Amino acid sequence: MQPPVIPPRICFYKKRVAIVVAVTGTVLCLVVGCQDIKNTNMGLAEPSFAPTMRAQRVSHLSPQPPSIHRQSPVFRMVAQSDKNNPIDGNRAFGFLQHICTLGPRITGSPAMQSQQQILSEYFTNLGGKVRLQHFSFPHPIKKSPQGGSNLLVEWHPDRQERILLCVHYDTRPQGDNARVPAYQRGNIFLGANDGASGVALLMELGNHIPTLSTHYGIDFLFVDAEEYVFSNSPKDRYFLGSEFFARDYIQNPPKHRYKKAVVLDMIGDRHLQIYQDRNSVWWKDTRPITKEIWKTAKDLGVHEFIPRTHPKMRQPIRDDHLMLHNVGKIPTCEIIDFDYPKWPQNRYWHTAEDTPEHCSAESLSKVGWVMLEWLRSTQ
Repeated sequence: MQPPVIPPRICFYKKRVAIVVAVTGTVLCLVVGCQDIKNTNMGLAEPSFAPTMRAQRVSHLSPQPPSIHRQSPVFRMVAQSDKNNPIDGNRAFGFLQHICTLGPRITGSPAMQSQQQILSEYFTNLGGKVRLQHFSFPHPIKKSPQGGSNLLVEWHPDRQERILLCVHYDTRPQGDNARVPAYQRGNIFLGANDGASGVALLMELGNHIPTLSTHYGIDFLFVDAEEYVFSNSPKDRYFLGSEFFARDYIQNPPKHRYKKAVVLDMIGDRHLQIYQDRNSVWWKDTRPITKEIWKTAKDLGVHEFIPRTHPKMRQPIRDDHLMLHNVGKIPTCEIIDFDYPKWPQNRYWHTAEDTPEHCSAESLSKVGWVMLEWLRSTQ
């Protein structure tokens, strides 16, 4: 069946919010970059300038993983939901809490730099090969050079056929959910679900990937500047880190090739329900990945993965999968629960209410279980 024609400019904007908070911690070297992205009928125009990039290996930074506060009241309230599930939901939720203690992780902020330090140390200790991909772009308002850094973790880097798991680890500079009154948006966007949930899930999966039985190499990609957008800045300046990664993948092709990719976003919602993304179903090269993942969920009895598109959301989600697929030519499936907590208002999304208490260990555990079993079984 041919995919339906998408009228111009109806694509859904997945945006968020945050405020800079100074956080102590070792600062990593950071440069950044943005590109002006235009999207019409899902077509992507070339940027008006070429961003700069430097990639570097991050050395071993600490003999111990970061300290996770495992005894907080919220942490003790959550528990493993299925005894057959190897994913430790409590540990994942502890990671989410710990990341949120940094405050908003805005591109270029001290909190973002502290997060990069934590992730670099953590994945290095687990045996991953960690490197930063620096890029630069003009600030949306000031127009001065602004820096951002993607973080890539490679598992079994010698393998030529690879799978990419992608999350964004930045938070939006300000709240903007137009579906709720301005006073409900708050002054600080913490991004527990919209940001930290994906990071926490990959941190938990990092405990399982080194011994996972698969012929694929697996990479974790944490993209920066996914939503470095201000309310008075130009439209469509989104997904800057993922676009830069995708363009670099095409322009400077590595020896390995990504056969499949998955973008994970907003998967910590306490009231989890994950419908299939419309583009992930429409794209012929991605449709098999989508079917595989939802079949895996069905086989595991994870009913929160609903095998159809959202009945009320007629517009396709705009997220990092557009860049990886349309620019990088990588078959990429989107996994997102955009009902946060309920469509269409989504009153926690891009507001000060996107906090850990609206997320759960059970949701992280279920999504992690599906992803782990899919990675184990995919051919």
